[in-house]
Amino acid sequence: MTDQNKKTREQDLRDIFRNMDADRAQEIREAYYKAVEGLSVLAETLEVADAEMAGPHDHALIEEHLITCQAIEAMKTSLLGRIL
Repeated sequence: MTDQNKKTREQDLRDIFRNMDADRAQEIREAYYKAVEGLSVLAETLEVADAEMAGPHDHALIEEHLITCQAIEAMKTSLLGRIL
């Protein structure tokens, strides 16, 4: 996405939230922050659990941790965090 496209999308999102029903905007805001927080907690918990795990399933949880980290990185590309 070009810088101009990103600026246009960001402005579109700002306009949308400015004109949106306040309760709906708050619902989206809360869901966004809950999702980001949940992913962070999940990533950390999986990493710690994997470090404590031994045996035939060694490092299975770290694979899930890495997938969760990818989801966190994907959320960073969203402009919602900047808008909200």
